Amino acid sequence: MRPRFCETDALGHINNTVIPVWFLEAREPVIALFTPDPTHGENGLAMVHMDISFKAESMFGAPVTVTTAIGNVGNSSLVVVQRAWQNGVLTAVGKATLVSFNTAARKSQSITDQQREQLNLHLDGPEAEQPPLG
Repeated sequence: MRPRFCETDALGHINNTVIPVWFLEAREPVIALFTPDPTHGENGLAMVHMDISFKAESMFGAPVTVTTAIGNVGNSSLVVVQRAWQNGVLTAVGKATLVSFNTAARKSQSITDQQREQLNLHLDGPEAEQPPLG
């Protein structure tokens, strides 16, 4: 992510309302597993909980790398763990609980074996707590 000047606040750092938007953008590959075509799908993900811990300031003038991993996978829900890094410093950690959702029936549904297999390829681990390369 490249911080924009308009995303700064009176203290000169990236406003706390911007980080959830960056995390949403970085969750798009996970969303695509459940909604390959968002314009014509009956399946999707519904957010049921999100929290973000701010660890350090994110500032204008340097790119921010957002990493996305899967915390755990349940029957119909999953936890996505995201981290924002700037100049090798962890600036924010977010966790979002998402539920596989059938939009026609308006209720949760089981995560398929194929989705589970793909999600399990990206499980969060100790290496995710290290600054990304580059």
